[in-house]
Amino acid sequence: MKEIDPVTLFRLSVLGPLVSRERLARGELQQIIRELAQRDYAIPGSRRRWVGEKTIEAWYYAWRRDGIEGLTPKPRHDRGVSKLPADAQAAVVAAKCENPRRSIRQIQQLLESAGVVARGTLSRSAIHRLLQQQGLSRMTGSSSVPEEHRRFVAEFANGLWYGDVMHGPTLTVKGRRCKLYLVSLMDDASRLIAHSAFCTGETALDIEGVLKQAVLKRGLPRKLVVDNGAAYRAATLQGICARLDIRLIYCRPYAPEGKGKLERWHRTFRDHFLSELEVSRLTDLDDLNARLWAWIEQVYHRRPHGGLDGQTPLQRYQQDLPRIRLLGQKAAGLDHLFHHRVRRKVRKDGTVSYQGQDFEVPYELSGKTVHLVVDPHAATVIGVENEDGQSLGAATPLDAVANAHRRRRQPDSGDATGLTASENPKTPNPVELAYRHYHGQPQREDE
Repeated sequence: MKEIDPVTLFRLSVLGPLVSRERLARGELQQIIRELAQRDYAIPGSRRRWVGEKTIEAWYYAWRRDGIEGLTPKPRHDRGVSKLPADAQAAVVAAKCENPRRSIRQIQQLLESAGVVARGTLSRSAIHRLLQQQGLSRMTGSSSVPEEHRRFVAEFANGLWYGDVMHGPTLTVKGRRCKLYLVSLMDDASRLIAHSAFCTGETALDIEGVLKQAVLKRGLPRKLVVDNGAAYRAATLQGICARLDIRLIYCRPYAPEGKGKLERWHRTFRDHFLSELEVSRLTDLDDLNARLWAWIEQVYHRRPHGGLDGQTPLQRYQQDLPRIRLLGQKAAGLDHLFHHRVRRKVRKDGTVSYQGQDFEVPYELSGKTVHLVVDPHAATVIGVENEDGQSLGAATPLDAVANAHRRRRQPDSGDATGLTASENPKTPNPVELAYRHYHGQPQREDE
């Protein structure tokens, strides 16, 4: 399976509020693009933190035309090289350094008015590339218009899920005290908890594990709204969602109201589950999660919810069962979708390493760059793939002792005559002659 470029995943995440909409009203496209352009982003491989409206619009139409392939960046042959004359470059940099708040348009007008460049010959994109190359691009300020908030609910179950992490109790796990974290996924329309589990961390791996169980039990959501944290920004999580056709949408930083329903469930969870939990009676993490799942399925899902007109979350979810998007053919390869791909270069002895352990791969791959297919939960290497995601075989733990007795392939010892070494007489080397002389062996006539 071919690895998805991090830039492609980033562009898809920026377009989340657009591509997740089934239809757009007249004028709504430009309005949403303007809002997206006002946000701050962690752009892969760049110190910039903003994306222009024209760029977002181009990404949107590229996605409409070619899907995720349309978001894959195309390398420029002139990348990093400004085509502006040297004097114009110096003037642009000087104008920006003199007043860092000057916009590209202001710099363009200033240089044209001063006669440094002829009117209409200095494009804004050329100024932008030069400033970006020099590290002088400036982040745009946020809008002063207050953000509008409206209460809403998804029309159907699995139309929208929320994901979040809540700090949990402290428990002894494998002989040491650990802080636990509750990772949960909630359906917006039914308030049903697709899956929830206590984990020893709040990493992308923990979130991926909960997501995998959720889609197995409840089917595929169309959108998934999560925090803007590093764990949710992981390329592995973004790649999984892209392959499952789940639109990953990020909340704006410091805006928890975007997941208000899940925040409200956290409060209910603390009041009704954690307050009654006797931590001293728990034996391990599995015991705690077993109690959690029993409470969710037997209590929370079967209790009438105030926001569902008296229905229980389970009843509301089952009401839309015919509309639920099932895994279908993806179910058989679900484990493969959740495997991680780790880039490695094969050593000359046909081995690679992962987390301090050496593995053997097909010897023909020596010197080549491959992707190790890893089960991150079991920390095991499953197989090897090339850059295009094609399987190249298995990876097995290195057994150096067994290799000492393994028969190796030898190069062909014949020569141009087609005779083997035993059939093709040749002149012995000086060491062989000395050996024969020492032991009194006569010299052959052909020597």
